[in-house]
Amino acid sequence: MREIKQISFPVFLVLTLLAIITFSCRKPINVSDDPSIRLDFSNDSIIFDTVFTSLGSTTHRLMVYNPSNNRVKISNIQLLSGDQSAFRLNVDGEAGSKFTDVEINGGDSIYVFTRVTINPDDVNNPFVVEDEINFLTNGNEQSVKLVAWGQNANYILADTHIQGFPPFKVVADSLETTVWTNEKPYVIYGFAVIDSYGKLEVMEGTRVHFHENSGLWAYTDGVLKVYGTRENPVRFGGDRLEEDYAELPGQWDRIWLMEGRQGEDHEFHHAIIENGFIGIQAESFLRTTENKVILDNVVIQNMTGIGVFTRLFNVIGGNVVTANCGGYCMAFTGGGYYDFRHSTIANYWPYGVRNTASVYLNNYFLDSLEQPIPLPINFNLGNSIVYGVNVDEIETDMVDGADSVYYFDHCLLKTGLEVGNNTLFNQIIKNEDPLFVDYQLNDYRIDTLSPAIDMGDPTIAASVPFDILGTQRTETPDLGSYEFVPGQGGDEFPWRK
Repeated sequence: MREIKQISFPVFLVLTLLAIITFSCRKPINVSDDPSIRLDFSNDSIIFDTVFTSLGSTTHRLMVYNPSNNRVKISNIQLLSGDQSAFRLNVDGEAGSKFTDVEINGGDSIYVFTRVTINPDDVNNPFVVEDEINFLTNGNEQSVKLVAWGQNANYILADTHIQGFPPFKVVADSLETTVWTNEKPYVIYGFAVIDSYGKLEVMEGTRVHFHENSGLWAYTDGVLKVYGTRENPVRFGGDRLEEDYAELPGQWDRIWLMEGRQGEDHEFHHAIIENGFIGIQAESFLRTTENKVILDNVVIQNMTGIGVFTRLFNVIGGNVVTANCGGYCMAFTGGGYYDFRHSTIANYWPYGVRNTASVYLNNYFLDSLEQPIPLPINFNLGNSIVYGVNVDEIETDMVDGADSVYYFDHCLLKTGLEVGNNTLFNQIIKNEDPLFVDYQLNDYRIDTLSPAIDMGDPTIAASVPFDILGTQRTETPDLGSYEFVPGQGGDEFPWRK
């Protein structure tokens, strides 16, 4: 049998001493508390862009980098919404919503896995579910945004980023006609763009929901057609569905229309546009437009900025309601041609002091030296109401050098202007309350004792023979978009959600 040699005591002692010396020479790994160290992330946001058709559950990976040469400690990683979040995290194999004292070596990284579970058929979900992962490192707070779709819808996610432009996605390419139907709502994240010589048709009953800072943009020679009906209007609004957001302004950006080609007008028939920054912005940007905007039975309300804003454009409107805007309800600038009949312009903006009129008319641009360049303007308003809380709800800002004509015919006006000039005014009711049914609920039907009843011109009414709700008005027309109907005040307003 082979003998097992025993290690002598002196040899063992030497080996032990060498091991102690070796381990004692290793430097401890220090964690830096340098506040200038910031983490890097593989993404600044994580978007779960799956359109769910059943119970939605998917996982994304986020890499968190320590770009410094020193070890750092992330004192806190957590979901902003905590345990109430639809999202869950997994850090170093541990699942949860909050983690503490996670260390990363210098030049190294860790994985954070993010998971979301949503039932897309739950109509109580918002369309867009959001949260943030917050990181706290040496006093530095950083975050990564989480976004997921909460309901079945057509989601349009911006995929193009160009400096100086908002993020966007082309939804109607050149020489292409895209049709949106009412089968499922459309949720826009960024700007949906109609490219040059493209066309977007939005059919009756369609609902278009915009996320924060999002909008719809018809580029030069692109065309937008909105074909709502009285029974099934097209709705444009924000993507927050909670009751508190039902009439809250400023939830999205605008519908932006640039100059179009001859014979292809932008059209809005039976549409409701609400709760954004600017309802419709129509401007000649690269050249003077060859088309116009047609507004037929359109409600634009609850805008933090302006209801209808134009620069050198042509707009024709019948049964147009613009209401409750933080700036102007209608601002027509840089000239153009505008003809509105049986419209109600009412501004009772409840969110602060408003220093602007409801209607603003301007006939010039400013050049690079801030000098005015006059441009012709022709504005007509017939059988209509302009009213609000300000002393003067009409402002004109005109310079010499261009033909500038405005004419108010059979209107109720809140104004300090002298309305006795027959070349500018005809049959005006000045500064009398139109007695709306309930302006606090955006119900601008006129009540029993309204001075606007039967005061319209039948000739003007013949071109808009039915009011915005379908009531005939040709014999003794009232002023505004709504014809008075006895007993109407007690029922639910038909166009309310």
